[in-house]
Amino acid sequence: MRILLVNVNTSERVTRALADEARAAARPGTEVVALTPRFGPESVEGNFESYLSAVAVMDRVATYDGPYDAVVQAGFGEHGREGLQELCPVPVVDITEAAAQLACLVGGEYSVVTSLRRTVPQIRARLRQAGLDTRCASVRASGLAVLELERDHGAALRAIAAQAERAVEEDGADSIVLGCAGMAGLSEAVREATGVPVVDGVAAGVALAESLVGLGLSTGRRGAFAPPLPKEITHWPLSPALEGAAHGPSRPAAADAADGLTASCPARTR
Repeated sequence: MRILLVNVNTSERVTRALADEARAAARPGTEVVALTPRFGPESVEGNFESYLSAVAVMDRVATYDGPYDAVVQAGFGEHGREGLQELCPVPVVDITEAAAQLACLVGGEYSVVTSLRRTVPQIRARLRQAGLDTRCASVRASGLAVLELERDHGAALRAIAAQAERAVEEDGADSIVLGCAGMAGLSEAVREATGVPVVDGVAAGVALAESLVGLGLSTGRRGAFAPPLPKEITHWPLSPALEGAAHGPSRPAAADAADGLTASCPARTR
């Protein structure tokens, strides 16, 4: 079994950390291929970056040259899972939904501990869309950005464990979900600090992907996730205006004139 694990940001360090967590959780005989998008933000912390990342993730999966049995989207609360399900005739698992679903099996209510406060509404929205919000006691922010989690594991663990403990004591959480892919590898330490089950999204995503493949289940292709209609896709992937938006405030419209790009990148699936 080969699982594509797709990082939602362009940090190779984060991709390596995700791959380590995924391979530790995988069953013997499961191959995890970790992919980094060819373009996009270095970290994803907001709706603009999330939508941009969704395109980058679909592009990376579509251009993977080899067979695979499942895809795990390794970004918590991010957009794009639905698009991947249209593209891929194999199971697609989003770590947000995977972690929350498993948390529901080990307790009554769960809490999510994530990175920055600005990501909280986005995570709540994704849980609500998946029908998993009614069991969510709270979504708490550690105050650490994604790249900070990678730079200082000690500080990250202290901040995450503090919010997890508050979620248990103040919000009544029976389990904790680590609400950022960059928190991979911290679940055991947070469990020891809180005394409750802690679910890592990457490990949960891999486990559910393996289960779906083992059961012979995949995305239904006749309804909501039917394959995309064949059509030309032009001006792919980014305009100078969109690239500029990622680096600061919007410029005057006259400064964002089209540059005449005509390259296209049709989606490919296996």
